[in-house]
Amino acid sequence: MNPTTLIRFAALALALGWNPASGRFGSMFAQENASGRRMPPAQSSAIENPKPKIENARMVVIPAGTYVPLLRTVKDAAEVSVPAFHLDDRPVTNAEFLAFVTANPKWQRSQVSRLFADSSYLEHWTGDLELGPKAPATSPVVRVSWFAARACARWMGKRLPATAEWELAASAGYTRPDGKNDEPLNRDLYAWLARPVPAVHPAAGTGRPNFHGARDLHGLVWEWVDDFNTALVTGESRGDSGLERDLFCGAGSVGAKDTADYAAFMRMALRSSLKANNTTTALGFRCARDLPLKVATSP
Repeated sequence: MNPTTLIRFAALALALGWNPASGRFGSMFAQENASGRRMPPAQSSAIENPKPKIENARMVVIPAGTYVPLLRTVKDAAEVSVPAFHLDDRPVTNAEFLAFVTANPKWQRSQVSRLFADSSYLEHWTGDLELGPKAPATSPVVRVSWFAARACARWMGKRLPATAEWELAASAGYTRPDGKNDEPLNRDLYAWLARPVPAVHPAAGTGRPNFHGARDLHGLVWEWVDDFNTALVTGESRGDSGLERDLFCGAGSVGAKDTADYAAFMRMALRSSLKANNTTTALGFRCARDLPLKVATSP
C-alpha cells in the first residue's frame, strides 16, 4: 500500500474510534467488556491510598544519531540529526504525577481548566490527591493531556522529548542500536498492539531494557512528545500553509522510511489525531533533558 494512503487510512481509523492498543474499533476513552460492548469509564472508588514513597526515574543517555522521518515530501529534509540527550528509563508514574499535582493544585482533577485537559483527565484516580485501585503508584500515569505532561516535566526540571528524539531512542533493539530486524522486539511490539488496553496498567520500568537501557518504549503505553502536533508538517510555515500540501499527493511516498513499519505508522496516525488537551486510557509520557555542555578546561 502506498505509504501516504496507509497513514491517511490509519488516521481515519483512529478518528472513527479504532483502538491501536486493542486492534479493534472501540474508543480509547472508555473501557470495553469481554463481549466488546463499550462500557462507561470506571467510577471512582471510595478506597484511599496512602501517599506513596516516590522513586524517581533513572535517566539514560541516548547517543547522537539520525532520525529518518516516516513520511516526507520532496521539500523536506531526508533525515534529521539528533544530538545526544538524557531520557527517562521508564514512563512517569502515578506516584510521580501525584507529587506534581500536590505541589501544583491548579493541575488537580477538580481544578484544571478544560482548556488544558478534557473531562477524562485523571478520571481513573479516586480523587484529586488519591490514586485508588485503578491507578497503582508504580503504574504509568495515563489520562493526562499534553499540557499537563509538559508542565509536570518542567516541574521536574526536565522536558518532553521531541518526536525525533523519541523515535531515535525507540529504534534501538534489545541487544543492538538498530532494532529494525530485532525479531524478539518486533514480536513483543506486535503482541502488545494486539492486546486490549488493560483496566490497570502494569508497573512502569519492568519491561526488558533496550540497547540504551530504556524500558517500556514499546509494550506499555503510548507517550506524548513535545512536538506531537507537527507529525504531518515540517515546521516551515511557507511549506505548511495549505491544507492539501505535497504530503497528500504522490510525492508523499518519496523517502518513506519503511512502508512495512506498521507500528511507526500507527504512532504517527495517533499523534496527528490528537489535540493538546486530549486524555486517553493508554497515553502517558516520559521526560528528557539536554546533556550538560562540556566545560572547556585550560591545558
